Amino acid sequence: MTLAAVVFTAIGTLMVGLAGGILIGRRADTAATPPSGEGAMVAELVQRVVLSSHNGVVLLDRMGDVVLANPPAHELGLVRGSRPDERARKAAEQVRDTGEVVHVDLSPLDRSGRGPAAVLGEVRPLGDEFTVVDASDESDAVRLEATRRDFVANVSHELKTPVGAMALLAEAVLDAADDPHEVRRFGTKILNEANRLGTLVTELIALSRLQGAERLPSMATVEVDTVVHEALERCRLAAESANIRIDVDLPSGLLLNGDATLLVTALSNLLDNAVSYSPPGSPVSISRRLENGFVEIAVSDRGLGIAREHQERVFERFFRIDQARSRSTGGTGLGLAIVKHVAANHGGDVRLWSEPGAGSIFTLRVPAHQDSLRHAPRTLPTPEYVGGPS
Repeated sequence: MTLAAVVFTAIGTLMVGLAGGILIGRRADTAATPPSGEGAMVAELVQRVVLSSHNGVVLLDRMGDVVLANPPAHELGLVRGSRPDERARKAAEQVRDTGEVVHVDLSPLDRSGRGPAAVLGEVRPLGDEFTVVDASDESDAVRLEATRRDFVANVSHELKTPVGAMALLAEAVLDAADDPHEVRRFGTKILNEANRLGTLVTELIALSRLQGAERLPSMATVEVDTVVHEALERCRLAAESANIRIDVDLPSGLLLNGDATLLVTALSNLLDNAVSYSPPGSPVSISRRLENGFVEIAVSDRGLGIAREHQERVFERFFRIDQARSRSTGGTGLGLAIVKHVAANHGGDVRLWSEPGAGSIFTLRVPAHQDSLRHAPRTLPTPEYVGGPS
């Protein structure tokens, strides 16, 4: 919880306490007239604070009936109709008996709908007769923790494979110490696994930075043609080794606001994927255009293609359609996730068109620099796309 939230909650508690005092005074003296002047103004302010709170706030009397509830309390399910949640009511009874604050899980029992997944409440005493239930939607925190656990589990699994392989290969080297040919063969495999492990760690660090662990560099004016050229240089050796020809359209002169290093990394990952999943001798192409205020860099291949049921998942971390082929090509399963986050951090997205047996088109879209908007859009086929921002 932020400092501002803590202060706001403290002020809200004080104001609700004042409201409770006013209500208690009114019940104790039934002949009393409604508060006027400063008392009426305080009561109105208290009600405004409660009703404007982002948290769900419910004021309960000694019988457990609802005296006051704000709109978020109804949205979070703390109040249904005029009845409070049974768990909140029982917690309020405990608070009245002990005088101590009680924390209670008020998450919806039926989570099949689109409501909050996790609601945590704090029940506090307000004098002898009243209690207040203050609850917040913790769904994002719960989902983030679940994502973190899955990520740690996936990383552990992915790191275990090359580390285990290197240990076995090292044992093989020791057993074959007197055979130079075998030592060289196993040593080469150890080197490959070490390189793969290094690539995985590097991409994990890059993905961590992109997801907010570190502040991204300041955006600058970037030449699209320079990004394409540098990405091609990174992939040239792999393409030549795989006998893949990369066709490139003419320089575009387009500009965009961004970080050149991240954009080159993203485009290199798309090119690496296209080369890795294309049959030898087939072409891969890069094209650039300006479309609706976005610079679009499309990488096309005539490879295996991606079935429709997998197209939304290919941007997930560690997701691989063909585990065996990914391992044989040295893929980490993080390349497309990095592309997606680079695009999102630049205010764009990455889109995919693919048909099994016909190939794929990945399109990196980033908002164009103002000076590029004067360029006429270049016409390219517009396939059906899937994918989008993070």
